[in-house]
Amino acid sequence: MTDLVDDYRAAGFSGRLGCGRRPAVLAVDLVQAYLTAGSPLHAPVEAAVAASARLVASARAARLPVLFTRVTYQPGGVDGGLFWQKIPSLRVFEEGNPLGAFTADPAPNEGDPVISKQYASAFHGTSLAATLTTAGIDTLFICGLTTSGCIRASATDALQHGFRPLVVADACGDRDPRLHEANLLDLGAKYADVLRLDEALTLIQRTP
Repeated sequence: MTDLVDDYRAAGFSGRLGCGRRPAVLAVDLVQAYLTAGSPLHAPVEAAVAASARLVASARAARLPVLFTRVTYQPGGVDGGLFWQKIPSLRVFEEGNPLGAFTADPAPNEGDPVISKQYASAFHGTSLAATLTTAGIDTLFICGLTTSGCIRASATDALQHGFRPLVVADACGDRDPRLHEANLLDLGAKYADVLRLDEALTLIQRTP
């Protein structure tokens, strides 16, 4: 990993975006499907969920907006397109399946925007960009599941929509630590700032 980091930097990658003036937390797909034994999406992400809860609590204490996403499909996946065909386990997100419910903590509070999506990115086919623009938000602390899938896609699209993506490494998780680390490395080189949880909490506490 060290060699790869050095190689990226020598080639002119890994610039820093920094935190803008109006940050928010984007909590991606923190749902029961990843925590429930027997679920096809079950993964060792308990620590990431706990770190996400700390991030969300800190944002709320600082009165910063918190937005949640979830994946949801109509019965039979008629709105799932090729993604539904590619990943049969997405059937756990059919409407009414308890595996699609949010974790106990963090979970949306009354008034928190909840973005329902059918694809990996929180931006694809959703109102997220318009919601952020209307609120004057320019920076997203991104946490949730999974690093190689919806976190990566959402962070990349955040950049492409003009929002500063700050991916909180400790607050993201995946099926395997190798996937997690490899995707954080590449995100940090090309599309986002990758922060530790303590760095993110300090930035949130310093937000006016």
